[in-house]
Amino acid sequence: MTAIHSTKERRHRLSTRIWHWVNAVCLLILLMSGLTIFNAHPRLYWGEYGANDDYAWMAVGSNETYGYLRFGETRIETTGVLGNWEDSSGKTQTWAFPDWATIPSYYSLADGRRWHFFFAWIFALGLTFFMIRSLWNRHIQSDLHIPRQEWRPSVIWRSFRSHLQWSKIRGSAGQDYNLIQRLSYVGVIFILLPLMIFTGLAMSPAMDANWPILIDMFGGRQSARSIHFIASFALVLFFLVHLLMVILSGPIRQLSGMIFGGTRTGDVE
Repeated sequence: MTAIHSTKERRHRLSTRIWHWVNAVCLLILLMSGLTIFNAHPRLYWGEYGANDDYAWMAVGSNETYGYLRFGETRIETTGVLGNWEDSSGKTQTWAFPDWATIPSYYSLADGRRWHFFFAWIFALGLTFFMIRSLWNRHIQSDLHIPRQEWRPSVIWRSFRSHLQWSKIRGSAGQDYNLIQRLSYVGVIFILLPLMIFTGLAMSPAMDANWPILIDMFGGRQSARSIHFIASFALVLFFLVHLLMVILSGPIRQLSGMIFGGTRTGDVE
């Protein structure tokens, strides 16, 4: 007679799960409050200085009837979305990003900074704790380590092509991270997230006064601001792809693993 019982497959450690959800909340609030801060001067420059009369490599502009996004000399009309949009009362506003995308939903540079700086500290401390904990419990070595032979371009390309196949995506739940996933997570955890922290510090006058090397690291305060903005939208792109992969590979099982640490599977004896 066979007996079927359920066992719990442990996939995500408690420290990983806590950091994942705290990080998700922090990044959402940091993005939306950061857009409020950006609304104060919706232009990006390279170098140490930048003002209205200086050339901006990226800008969101508007007038009473027209909104646009400009990259270099290329201008894209964004009326109704960026630069020129209607608020909930039907009044035309000319801030770069609309109220539904910012925290607070009204324009206040002071309040935006308060939200941003408070959650920036939670984010930075959480990332530091996660890195220390992951080295201690060997999460990085066992789950994210990439052997030397897998760095070959042919191996990366083969993994990328496999990662795009529907059958591979559907069957990926519960499996170890593939090469593309490991490269993505390593890039986010050890490059993009620290980059966000250090470029944020480089934009702080108080930090610059004590550690001017921060400015030199990024080639100027305005360069740090540009890199900060680029990195933030790279994280948005990562989040959208991550969300899509979760949906395609089975959202219930994936969410269960990230909330409870594993899924129930049937075993036969």
